[in-house]
Amino acid sequence: MALQFEAFYAGGLAPGWNLLVQGHSDSGEDKFEINFLSETGDIVFHIKPRFSSATIVANTFQGGHWGQEEVSNVFPLVLGEPFEMEVSSDAEHFHVHAQEHKVLQFSHRHRPLAAITRVQVLSDHRLAQVELARRGLSWG
Repeated sequence: MALQFEAFYAGGLAPGWNLLVQGHSDSGEDKFEINFLSETGDIVFHIKPRFSSATIVANTFQGGHWGQEEVSNVFPLVLGEPFEMEVSSDAEHFHVHAQEHKVLQFSHRHRPLAAITRVQVLSDHRLAQVELARRGLSWG
């Protein structure tokens, strides 16, 4: 998969930010993921739509090991159609919406939240827009 978007924020991606990804799912392959990373390079939140099983999976990769995968069967994405995914955070959870449907709520497994300093969007699908916004500022 190609890295299509990457942003760093030294102050941490704490509650109050929002990531919006819009694109087009042009193939049947599971070639799209979003990763939030800590200062040490751990993946503190990994989200991946799996078109092959009509599920959205979330996990962490910390200390060289994957955590317990969480799976959502709420899958409003349609192969060959434009899509929109939004990820936000509060003090306790990541919240994931797809096509304006809440598909997942994932408890934070990494503290402090201020240590989450990088976000990546990897995709072989066509992305139309990626926007990261926090407190009225936006990058992307």
